[in-house]
Amino acid sequence: MNANKNNSLLEKSILPITNAKRNISMLGYFMMWVGMVVMIAAYQFGGDAIHSHPIAISLLIIFLAYLAIGIVMLLSADIGTEHGLSFAVYLRAPFGVYGTHLPVVTRGIVASLWFGIQTYLGALALNGIFEYLFGFNNWIFWYIIFAAIQIINTAMGIKAVERFADFAAPILIGISIWMYFYLDDLSVVSGKNIWTFVGEGSTPLYSIFMGNFMLWAALAIDVPNISRHLKVQSGTKNFFKRNKNIFAAQMLALPIFSTGMALIGALAFVATGEWNPITIIQANETGISLLVLLGLVTLAQWSTNNAANLIPAALAFVNAGAPKLNFKMALVLVGVVGTLGMPWLILDSLSVFLSYAGAALSAVAGIMICDYYVIRHRRLNIGDLFRKDGQFQYQSGFNPAGLIALAVASGLAMVFLSAAYLVGFPVGFCLYYVLMKFWIIKKYPQVEVESNFSDRYLSTSISQDWVYEKNEFIVTNYQERPNNSFEEKENTKMTI
Repeated sequence: MNANKNNSLLEKSILPITNAKRNISMLGYFMMWVGMVVMIAAYQFGGDAIHSHPIAISLLIIFLAYLAIGIVMLLSADIGTEHGLSFAVYLRAPFGVYGTHLPVVTRGIVASLWFGIQTYLGALALNGIFEYLFGFNNWIFWYIIFAAIQIINTAMGIKAVERFADFAAPILIGISIWMYFYLDDLSVVSGKNIWTFVGEGSTPLYSIFMGNFMLWAALAIDVPNISRHLKVQSGTKNFFKRNKNIFAAQMLALPIFSTGMALIGALAFVATGEWNPITIIQANETGISLLVLLGLVTLAQWSTNNAANLIPAALAFVNAGAPKLNFKMALVLVGVVGTLGMPWLILDSLSVFLSYAGAALSAVAGIMICDYYVIRHRRLNIGDLFRKDGQFQYQSGFNPAGLIALAVASGLAMVFLSAAYLVGFPVGFCLYYVLMKFWIIKKYPQVEVESNFSDRYLSTSISQDWVYEKNEFIVTNYQERPNNSFEEKENTKMTI
């Protein structure tokens, strides 16, 4: 990296990850998602749903919402499994080497604010534990400590994040099952049955669907930040084979466990009229039950923050501040931004925050999916993503197609906020396609397209890596051995 220390497009943490260095298993990724979906916001969606609709219909709609956003994640995750690229670096293709900063930094700020919210909730839980045990009451102290622990854990690398998820996920599942039976007993005592309960609310099913869908809309576009670390079957163009380690997490862990959290929130509402089971149990229990509950809150915030907020935000800031800002420094910056956002105030208008953030990013999703699958057919000239004078320079580093599509689509999404994703995604997709196809590509040729989508611009599909060494990218062809090691076959150098 020292040979090109003045190149603001280069930093070690945002370079492509080679197949030999991808070490997250299917089970590890699954556990990471179990840990991420156990979050307090999911309880509220269940309570809101059963207030207006029977439990069976409510859970079906919620499940379908998470299944739908899981499909979006599968599509965007291929950027990571195929090319080993982060979300921020890939967006240099549709937005330009400098234009990428607008959507990426926006996503980074949103993730930082989420980090602050989750850390605040965890700090309150820790404060509750130590106030009960020792009489020490200072949530600000625990906020600082909890934030530092999470940042250090994430700074230790993706394997440390995976190991924590392996530890936390089974505990979170066990405590959630206990919580369900606890609340079920409360509902029996109150003479209510969740399966026959009829609420008095009037929230339409469409709103319930979109509310749950939008909860993960931001991570749906930057999931390559995580998927690029997954072990992947190389040498195949079959989407399902190449991404087989992702399906269990996105199609099972996400919809099933998220729906389970909604069920607990619904049961809490039926039993007491309050959707938050944490509040209910904390008000009625002492001793070990209370400590277990607060432990759940702490683990849940931690396991969500690592992969869903800290990693995406840090990589977004590294992309904007390279080469002077490295990954560890960026993690600290995430903590600062998340705290300055005063998460204790954002919680009072969480739904509004989610809606506007999701609206802005829905357009990015449409543009990114169009660029990757339709414009480039999954091919990508990776070397030029790190060149200031390469094909992604466009107009002074900005791609007008991406920026115009983003402005129009996200603007319309915010106007039609209740249908934000259903507006932002297709408008961004279609407008970007038209502008690229009939204007930008003719003016700024893209070699992937000009080559008639040559396989040389694939990566994992043809057992190829793009490795940066000594001021140049080396395109390395490898073969996978039975013991999961990789044998280098031939190199092609591309100086940047």
